[in-house]
Amino acid sequence: MRYVSFTRPDGRAAYGRLEGDTVVDLSAGADAPVDLKSAIAAGVLADLAAGESFARGEVALLPVIPNPGKIFCVGLNYATHVAETGREQKEHPAIFHRWNDSLIGDGAAMVRPGESVRFDYEGEVAVIIGKAGRRIAKDAAWDHVAGYAPFNDGSVRDWQRHNIQFLPGKTWPATGAFGPAMVTPDEIGDLSSQRVQTRLNGELVQDQPISDMIWDIPTVIAYCSTFTDLAPGDVIVTGTPGGVGDKRKPPLYMKAGDVVEISVGVIGTLTNPVVDEQ
Repeated sequence: MRYVSFTRPDGRAAYGRLEGDTVVDLSAGADAPVDLKSAIAAGVLADLAAGESFARGEVALLPVIPNPGKIFCVGLNYATHVAETGREQKEHPAIFHRWNDSLIGDGAAMVRPGESVRFDYEGEVAVIIGKAGRRIAKDAAWDHVAGYAPFNDGSVRDWQRHNIQFLPGKTWPATGAFGPAMVTPDEIGDLSSQRVQTRLNGELVQDQPISDMIWDIPTVIAYCSTFTDLAPGDVIVTGTPGGVGDKRKPPLYMKAGDVVEISVGVIGTLTNPVVDEQ
């Protein structure tokens, strides 16, 4: 199944099922949880009654999970990206965080801040946690996954380079695109063979299979769940392949008027225009 969070034509925030170009509201029933995160936590998504249906173009898609309790981002998780940064591969994953207010949905504009001329794309696959856990063993990690979605970890490189910490360049408002839908594992088949691809104005700039991750998804889930509790609706953004704009010669940054697409195999394509902050 494919699940989305969205704003209805009447302005109410809702969640539902994406069926082709139709969005089916699952949030209107008397017993329906208040949002997609709560529905995942309650384990009732598959049982919710279908409500109104809307054409996809009638609604505004929100970030898949608009209100995750935690957003973990994995840095330097493909050898090609480690190599282009000139960094040394470490023994453990590099983890940083994003804030909820940095997230936007499919179709919304990514905003280049006025303080930046080095606004970069990073195509990634995001994992949405479906079952709570602490110190999750790698061989049990898949049982804690609700689904997957494309993610664009838009990066303000000017500020990321202020010091050794990534955070100042990674969580500006409207720079983290997340969507269009959470796709459940049964829809995907072999996840490792899906390719993370980024296109900027139609040009393919990143392209690598998920199998090339240095630390695979079970390893990352086990690692993160060791130092904190994972909860339903938490998001792990698993890292970007090589090909980022900052390391190209000449560099290739996002600017107003651009369109960036992140495709992750059968999981889908996330599309966002780029605007300058007003």
